[in-house]
Amino acid sequence: MSVPTGADIEALCSKCGDVWHVVVAKVGEDIVRVLCKECGAQHRYKHPNKAVVAPGRRSATATKPRPAREQRVVQRFDTPAVPADLSKAVRTYKATELFAVGERVDHPTFGQGVVESIELGRMTVFFAVGRKVLVQAKAPVAGAAGLTRPRPFTHKSAGPPPDASAGESSDE
Repeated sequence: MSVPTGADIEALCSKCGDVWHVVVAKVGEDIVRVLCKECGAQHRYKHPNKAVVAPGRRSATATKPRPAREQRVVQRFDTPAVPADLSKAVRTYKATELFAVGERVDHPTFGQGVVESIELGRMTVFFAVGRKVLVQAKAPVAGAAGLTRPRPFTHKSAGPPPDASAGESSDE
């Protein structure tokens, strides 16, 4: 049975899941493109009752398995570049704290690690899963004890404006 272009047909929409479509394009007698009546999406024709293999393509079961790809060599470091300072206790990682090179850090996701290098506002930490760059507090400003609340502003009554008295005397 031949279905003309523009006719209604059942097909499975990959966007909304509806089955009522309009035939948009055909190659010979094969329907190749349909338009969903529900969401307006255009896609290739998929028969609702059977899996259709596109012409010129093989089904997944008929293909030979591809040979395994060569795996890239991942460079792993078993020890940190800086020795851990064992005289200090392990500190829990907080982005608001300042750390030093060699300090041990306990991170909630990556576990325990050793701080290898420090930059302004960040640090490189060696963990068992690899090196990670983490945020840390910036160096404290010399002479400042952190942020403080400003003094409250007090409004002082300055009296009447200077030319207010001049305006009153001109009423004559």
